[in-house]
Amino acid sequence: MNRRNFLQTAGLAAAPFILTRKSLFAEEVSDKKHRVGLIGSGWYGKCDLLRLIQVSPVDVVSLCDVDSVMLKEAGDLVASRQVSKKVPRLYGDYREMLKEKDLDMVIIGTPDHWHALNMIAAVESGADVYVQKPTGVDVAESAAMLAAARKHGRVVQVGTQRRSTPHLIEAMNDIIKADKLGKISHVEIYCYYHMRSKKNEPAGTPPANFDYEMWTGPAPMRPYVPTVHPRSWRAFMEYGNGIVGDMCVHMLDMVRWMLDLGSPKSISSSGGIFMDKASAANISDTQTATFEFDELNVIWSHRSWGDAPDPKYPWGATFYGEKGTLKASVNSYDFIPRAKGEAAIHRDCVMELDKYVEDQTEKDLEKHVAPAIRGHMIDLLKNIQSRGKPVADIEQGHISSAACILANNAMKLGRTLRWDGAKVIEDDEANALLARPYRAPWVHPGA
Repeated sequence: MNRRNFLQTAGLAAAPFILTRKSLFAEEVSDKKHRVGLIGSGWYGKCDLLRLIQVSPVDVVSLCDVDSVMLKEAGDLVASRQVSKKVPRLYGDYREMLKEKDLDMVIIGTPDHWHALNMIAAVESGADVYVQKPTGVDVAESAAMLAAARKHGRVVQVGTQRRSTPHLIEAMNDIIKADKLGKISHVEIYCYYHMRSKKNEPAGTPPANFDYEMWTGPAPMRPYVPTVHPRSWRAFMEYGNGIVGDMCVHMLDMVRWMLDLGSPKSISSSGGIFMDKASAANISDTQTATFEFDELNVIWSHRSWGDAPDPKYPWGATFYGEKGTLKASVNSYDFIPRAKGEAAIHRDCVMELDKYVEDQTEKDLEKHVAPAIRGHMIDLLKNIQSRGKPVADIEQGHISSAACILANNAMKLGRTLRWDGAKVIEDDEANALLARPYRAPWVHPGA
């Protein structure tokens, strides 16, 4: 079933979001063949790049990764998928790639601790950017990314692709904006995936194909363990912000987008490693956080153990309104009205596997998320053409990312942080945590 047939079958062809978000679905983007580079050719870097290839006749000319085996495999895969069939130029150092100054667009799929330096260098080279979330590993990095994008006049889309997820756009327009919930004064966001690494490996020597020194970059140097590469680096706070920085940022950003919220005015959090003390992971396995807005609290909760309260919604958001409840996730949404006789509404995501057949066999692709990534790429391309702000503009990504980083800082300090959008109010100790030290010779962009 293609997208148009789905919308007609679901009775949504004339729904407001089709008109207001036409660019997301129409795939009417410029025929310009953008020259594209990718920094970080691992799991999600490839997911993002290959979705872009599906919706635009781009020319992928450069790939960069510190793992030479992963880089070579990515080069061959991209060559098989792009129209030219050319293998992109391969780099081990992003600075060498960007020094060419011949890229229109750069996708950044590196670990979180590299996002800021990669993105800032890309916009300085003249490229527009798609950067994965969270924007920075600390608040000052994230703010520096926003400042760089504005200074150089670049269009930057952040990978918070819930804003481009078709069924969630429908939920926002047909449930929330249609006032089916009435006043909303409480939202719960959550993740109960068992995603925290349980490994405790002895330190060893990195494989010859993996430049661990460059991979570590500005982060603190830890003894090498195989857990860090690929993908399980999220087990360590040195490289990211734990499950809050990985999963909460998506759901908090979705809530902010759906309810048109700015920055929270205060943030508190508690938690720690309560259950799994045997693994080497130093991120929390249990944590709650409260993001306070005017007459609305958004409450985050994660556990990397036990069962989800609702097995159908192990990662998502629940909006509580005076007239009903909305549950929303990457897989579906459910509207449960309070009024007797009013019909409940359920929608599932649409995967588009018939239209994009590569999705059926692509390794590690989250098939239910692929349409959202394509929509996100289309939105970015439209705004590159118009020089406008995409739906997940760097400013929106900064607000959501900073709030999640501040939640971890609040847990560390054991107190509520009052936030004015730039600094913690009357709290020097908390403000000192906005920028963490960089490992030499790397220089913090917010210093």
